[in-house]
Amino acid sequence: MRVALQWTALVLLSLLISALWGAIGLPAALLLGPMLGGLLFAVNGVRLTVPRWPYMGGQAIIGGMVAMAITPAIIATLGSHLLLFALVTASTLLSAAGIGWVISRTGLIPGATAVYGTSPGAASAMVLLGEAEGADVQLVAFMQYSRVLLVALAAAVVGHFWAGHAPVHAASANWWAAVNWANLLATLVLAAVGQQLARLLRLPAWALLGPMLLLAGLHAGGWLAIELPRWLLAAAYALIGWYIGLGFRRDALRHAGRALPVVVIAAVCLMGLCSAMSWCLTYLAHVDPLTAYLATSPGGMDSVAIIAASTPRVDLPFVLALQAVRLMFVIGLAPLLTRLVVRHSPHLQALQRAQSASI
Repeated sequence: MRVALQWTALVLLSLLISALWGAIGLPAALLLGPMLGGLLFAVNGVRLTVPRWPYMGGQAIIGGMVAMAITPAIIATLGSHLLLFALVTASTLLSAAGIGWVISRTGLIPGATAVYGTSPGAASAMVLLGEAEGADVQLVAFMQYSRVLLVALAAAVVGHFWAGHAPVHAASANWWAAVNWANLLATLVLAAVGQQLARLLRLPAWALLGPMLLLAGLHAGGWLAIELPRWLLAAAYALIGWYIGLGFRRDALRHAGRALPVVVIAAVCLMGLCSAMSWCLTYLAHVDPLTAYLATSPGGMDSVAIIAASTPRVDLPFVLALQAVRLMFVIGLAPLLTRLVVRHSPHLQALQRAQSASI
C-alpha cells in the first residue's frame, strides 16, 4: 500500500511539473517532468524502482520514435546533398567527441560520461547508450538536457529576431486522436523483434538500437507506417524519466551542480562550432542562413522542427534531413567514438584500470 501511494504521488507530481514546463514553452516536458519528479523523490529518501520489462519497452518505443524521423522525403533530400551532409555530420561528431575528450582531461567528468554528455543526438537515446557503456547515467542526462534547453532557447531567439516574428510554441497535440491499431500492433511487434535480434547479435544498447534500426529501414522504404500515439510516447518518456530521476542521490546531485559550469561551457562551445558550420553551409550549398543555422543546431530536434516549420523562408525538408541524418549517425557511432576516445587517452585508460582493480 505504501509503495502504491508513493507511485501515485510521483505520477501526480510528474504530471504537474510536465504541465507547468510545457505551459511556458520549454522543451521535452513529457520527459523532464517525470525525471524531475523522480529526482525530488529520490533525493528525499524515497526508494522506488522502475521494473525491467516496462523500462525495456520504453526504450523500444523511443527507438521507434527516432525511426519515424527517417522518411522517404528525407531520403530524397539526403541523396541530393549526400557529400555535404556527410561533411557536416562528421564535423559535428568529431567536434563533440573532441569537447568530451577535453572535459575528461579536467577529471571533473569521466571519459565515457563526458563523450555521451556532449554527443549531439537524441538526448534520451544518448542517456540509454551511455548507461549501456558504463557512463554515469544521471550526469549524462544532466549534460544532455541542459544542452537541449540551451539549444531550444537559442533557436527560438534566433528565429524570432532573424525572421521578425513572435516566439514559436508547439501546437496543442491531440492526445486522443484516432489510432490505426493495425499499424500500432505491427510497430510494437517489429520493435520487439528488432530488440531481440539486436540482443542476439550483441549490439551495444540493443534495447534501443535494435528497434530503431529495423523500424527506420522499413519506414524509409515505405513498407511500414510507424504508429506511436502521443499517450504511448508519453508513457515511454515517463518510464525513462523516472528511471533516470529515481537513480539520483544527494551526493550525485551535488556532483552535477559542481559540473554545471563545465556543462554550460561545453554546450556553448558546441553551439558555437555548429554556428560556424552553418555559416560555411550558406556558401557551400547556397542555403538560407536561418535554414543552415537550424539544420546544424546540436540537438533538440523536436524543438528545432517546430521553430523551422513556423518560420518563413526556412527550408523545412533540408533542416529535418540534416537533423535526422546526424541523429542516426550519432546514435550508431557514439559507442565506437567513446571507445576510440578511451583507447587513445592514457589518462582514461589509467582510470579504467584503477576501477577494474577496485572491483
